[in-house]
Amino acid sequence: MHRKWRWLAIAPAIVVGFLAFVAVGGWVVMQLWNWLVPPIIGWESITFWQALGLLVLCRILFGGHSFGSHRRRRTPEERERFRQAMQTRFGCARPAEGERQ
Repeated sequence: MHRKWRWLAIAPAIVVGFLAFVAVGGWVVMQLWNWLVPPIIGWESITFWQALGLLVLCRILFGGHSFGSHRRRRTPEERERFRQAMQTRFGCARPAEGERQ
């Protein structure tokens, strides 16, 4: 029962923190765009909502769809097999220890 009350107390702070983070991110994108793009390229200034839209678009295009890192960790053996396959495929061998430039 104690955990339930703790989450009820923390949840509003998490929501407010997330909204503040999004608002600051949108404001920063808007300020940077309006400071850099119009003088350099000549495009128009953007609004706060357009800046938030840019953040979402960049997240979709470049950031993936997950919030955490769901990359599978490779074992040393898997990494070595991958290196061997790339060396065989592309014909480039790693220099020996004493031959590094």
